[in-house]
Amino acid sequence: MLRSKWIIGPAADLTGDLLVSVTELTLNDFRRTPGAYRAGYALSREWPRLPGAVGQWLWAEPLRRRLGSVSVWRDRAGLRGFVGLPAHVEIMRKYRHLGTTRATTWHTDEADPLVIWRAADRWLKNEHVLE
Repeated sequence: MLRSKWIIGPAADLTGDLLVSVTELTLNDFRRTPGAYRAGYALSREWPRLPGAVGQWLWAEPLRRRLGSVSVWRDRAGLRGFVGLPAHVEIMRKYRHLGTTRATTWHTDEADPLVIWRAADRWLKNEHVLE
């Protein structure tokens, strides 16, 4: 699995109850994979300015046509604000019907990005064990 560096947001110094969101898109064919990844990467440039954003990774498994993100938020309001961004809505309209999407969220008081990544990675591998 390819993974971006941890991209910090404006709420990066926040501790306490955090919301983790994990998304996965598995495309039906290889032709769409580069465009979907580029669109997600372009959207990640907004991250440092998003209210409530703690940090995120983008990830991809190009040979399996899978890609997505693991993001950490101060609260559900921050996540909803991101989901409603016009750029995010446009990407979802373009790609969601070209494959299968899967997502989950959970609350944690663990602020260590590596611990969060390990839990998200287990979910992505269908182990579904969350910390």
